[in-house]
Amino acid sequence: MKLKHLFAILLCCLAISATAATPKYVFYFIGDGMGPGQTMTTANYYRMALGDTAGLPMMSLPVNSYVTTHSYSSPVTDSAAAGTALSTGHKTRNGMIGMSADTTVVYSVAKKFHDAGYGVGIITTTAADDATPSSFYAHVPNRNMFYEIGRQAGESGYEVIGGASLRGTNGGNNDLMSYIESCGVEVVKGIEAMRKSDSRRVLLLPDVYVDNNDIGYAVDSIAGALTLEQMTSATIDHLMKHTPEGFFIMAEGGSIDHACHSNDGGTAIRETIAFNEAISRAIDFYKERPDETLIVITADHETGGMTVGNGHTGYNYYPQYLVPQKASKSSFSRYCDKLTHDKTPITWEEMKQVLTEKFGFYTVVPISDGDDKRLQHAFRKAFIEGSDERTQSLYSNIGSFSNEVFDMLNRIAGVGWISGSHSGNYVPLFAIGVGSELFMGQNDNTRVPVKILKAAQLDD
Repeated sequence: MKLKHLFAILLCCLAISATAATPKYVFYFIGDGMGPGQTMTTANYYRMALGDTAGLPMMSLPVNSYVTTHSYSSPVTDSAAAGTALSTGHKTRNGMIGMSADTTVVYSVAKKFHDAGYGVGIITTTAADDATPSSFYAHVPNRNMFYEIGRQAGESGYEVIGGASLRGTNGGNNDLMSYIESCGVEVVKGIEAMRKSDSRRVLLLPDVYVDNNDIGYAVDSIAGALTLEQMTSATIDHLMKHTPEGFFIMAEGGSIDHACHSNDGGTAIRETIAFNEAISRAIDFYKERPDETLIVITADHETGGMTVGNGHTGYNYYPQYLVPQKASKSSFSRYCDKLTHDKTPITWEEMKQVLTEKFGFYTVVPISDGDDKRLQHAFRKAFIEGSDERTQSLYSNIGSFSNEVFDMLNRIAGVGWISGSHSGNYVPLFAIGVGSELFMGQNDNTRVPVKILKAAQLDD
């Protein structure tokens, strides 16, 4: 009888603990384009190139799972359909945001938290109206309806929306910002302006403008550029000021995807590191409030089919050759384009010095005689003969000499690629905190927001 009594008490205690604990603070990190290849190349970069045995912060979390990513219309999703699945729990067609496949409006986990009284922050390293962030507040049949998406950002009621730009201001729609402000949103430029603001609702944009689609790659070391860690920290502080009783933050490392579309291995790794620096800020917050916080980290899809190792390096990988890289593929291509556009003369010896300074070629990175001949051939075609065959990716247009340089750097370091587009591969999921056990095992992307709501007991 005593054993039965003790067993009943134990079950009762477990039931109480399971139902009583709900997170007040929820972090939802989405690494755009971050599949297993991006995760493992970066983890090995930490260990082998930097000598950091602790590794990636997200990989140290107790829950390690994986997520399938297909859309309603294709086994290879785009960011709009994947963002909609991760935000609303509904599959949709590629290109659609916040709508099911039949164009029925479906609502995001962020809106459900907001309707329940939580503060909400939606931040990204890409444009604030890009596919992933907008899937948390907008409902449009086409992801390129930037003006409509921008108006819905203002109408969302969310406390923080932030990113590189709002592209709905292009094309003569000059009233978008005034409309957003009429919704009670203060437009702030830069972290300091956000910290000084007393407004409950802010739209965070950069004070150092880089590009419509991106706040700037970490590897380019742009003075004054925003970082996701800064944006995450400022959003936490803003929400703790205005909604200390609870908040939901979605933070997207969107620049990982952009680098992978260009097959820029070193930049993709640095962006994954920058993404993890933002995650570390959330982990610090969790450590102060372990019984009130949930952190979930995943990706919308994988980009490029990135691999650890390639046909050149065989059963090896040399991330130390990526350490000297000081320029992204996009910025280096723009540098080369400016030389040709301005008709600035440059000799091979001068370019060779640039390659040494920006990438460690001929010093840290071993360049064979054959490699040197290929580089000189590409240099002559681009800068002397003016024959520059270009490659268009989703977010950049790269010249032939830049392609040769980065193809060589990837090959020597052991970074492999299968395409410049998305793949249908699964993506990782990591979690810690209240309700994190719900995410163990295989998850479809539609199940992730459902389980977040279940953890918060908002799954009505």
